[in-house]
Amino acid sequence: MDPPPGARWPWLPTEGSWKYHLLLALTGMLVLGPLAGVTAAYMNFSLGFFVGGQVLAGLLGSAVTAGYGAAGRHGANYIQTAAASVASMSGLGVLLQAMAWMGLPQPPAWQMVLYLTCVGMFGVGVGMLYTPVVVDRMRLVFPSGLAVANILRALTDSRLLRRSVRQLGSGVAAGLIAGLASARLPLLGVIELSASTFGAGLVIGARIGIPAVVGGLIGVALQPYFVSIGWLQAGDPPRKIMFLIALGTIMGAALVDLALIFAHALPSARQQAARDAPPPEAGDWRRVNSTRLVLWVIVWAAATVACGHWLLGQPVFFLVVAVALVFLFALVNGISVGISDSNPISSAFVVTIVILAALGLRDPGVGLMAGAVLLVATSVACDMQQDRSTGWRLGTPRVLQFRYQVLGIAMGAMLAVVFARLFMAAYPVLLQDQTVLKADQQPAGWSSAMTYKFVGVLRSLTEDQPFQRTAIGVGIAAGLAIELLRKWLRPRSFVLDAIVLPSPYALSFGGFVSLPTSLWLGAGGVAGSLLAAREPARRDVPEDMSSASLFGGGLIAGDALAAVGIGVAGLLAVLT
Repeated sequence: MDPPPGARWPWLPTEGSWKYHLLLALTGMLVLGPLAGVTAAYMNFSLGFFVGGQVLAGLLGSAVTAGYGAAGRHGANYIQTAAASVASMSGLGVLLQAMAWMGLPQPPAWQMVLYLTCVGMFGVGVGMLYTPVVVDRMRLVFPSGLAVANILRALTDSRLLRRSVRQLGSGVAAGLIAGLASARLPLLGVIELSASTFGAGLVIGARIGIPAVVGGLIGVALQPYFVSIGWLQAGDPPRKIMFLIALGTIMGAALVDLALIFAHALPSARQQAARDAPPPEAGDWRRVNSTRLVLWVIVWAAATVACGHWLLGQPVFFLVVAVALVFLFALVNGISVGISDSNPISSAFVVTIVILAALGLRDPGVGLMAGAVLLVATSVACDMQQDRSTGWRLGTPRVLQFRYQVLGIAMGAMLAVVFARLFMAAYPVLLQDQTVLKADQQPAGWSSAMTYKFVGVLRSLTEDQPFQRTAIGVGIAAGLAIELLRKWLRPRSFVLDAIVLPSPYALSFGGFVSLPTSLWLGAGGVAGSLLAAREPARRDVPEDMSSASLFGGGLIAGDALAAVGIGVAGLLAVLT
């Protein structure tokens, strides 16, 4: 058999053939996807968070497609798209654990799989709808997306590999060591060392990293005031209320940016129609059938409501409200991911419950199933945008990448239910409602922090808390005011742009996380900017493949590998 054009290995199927896509799909769905999926499920049950699968799947996927040379970056991108979708869905099986904690009857497995599939497919469509905004127009960084792009370009292009292997390899090694050491050394745990957060800071630079620190410091400074007005109890961390303000801040800033986008788009459309000339065509890799995409979103939105109502017995009104809120949070959280690599999906869940409570919701079971729409769809939509940012840098066809994500969602919906029931059957301790257990009764090794947050806010439905809505309103007003001032003044000096009048998107990151996490992101940002200032400009490599971004991407990848290793080791330990 003749070797495929441009391939190094003659046994590989011809690029673009059905065998080629079968190889990539099976690798992403049945090998890398379940590997990342079981890790995500274990981490969510044991810790309450999980590492996204994009970087790890991109790193491993490039090994499969390396034989195609530089063209192999597209195949590796397809693999990581499918595998990361499987992992993202698998980690959300904690919804079933929340049902168990609240004593809710669990629906048959096939009904839950179908519901998660409908929500996931809806999220894929919404994510693609916002791609032209957050990727093409706003040109957000998406640190993990950039890291994946650099990894794929470096590992599948010998010219780039020779230049970047040192920075990328040293970053992976440092991230792996730091990730493993953080789990073993108490001192590193106290300072909350995060190699991936520092690496994200290297990628985004000081003008975004420093505002995140400012946001964290604002929360610490306001903590006594929040306690005095009853928004916090003594000893509560600032982010317990700051995350609501932070979400509102992103919403306010997004209102300004979207208004400007529409203000520029509508006159251009009218002028184009007046000239009666066809609009300029985008490159083939970027082209998407808009009509089919809108129909996709409408069909799966309707399927989500229909499945939730007829199969799971949920009220149509709250399901429709949840579906509508996805359009808001897919943009808000997408901007957060694009700026700081942080997707506050649990925060979106909490805010959704707050909004539904204001509309009269009092049933925790209904709140869980409606909130699941936000949780799953927003997670999937942000993954879609992250993947499209990688594809934008590589020139990967969006339609094909869309199809691979659809395959990953279908597999991930099944594995979410399978892994959840497997873990809960093997470890009955996961069925204990930790929200009612005392401190000395909490199960060791299974903190389930995400489930704890969900159940805690659902149990509060019987007690209306208006101050939560006030906090969101304060955030919206602050984000709106800051972004309007930034658009008017157009700050150029570093002090004004990063400290006095920072971007609301970057500022909000400090409200979602603890202060040490913000400090690590800021430290990475400062280090990245200093390295970039000292590095001479080069024309033989892509503009976004700086030494800082390569080393930062390596740190993210190494930390992800450490998390996978710790997760697999922990799973094997409890199984034996």
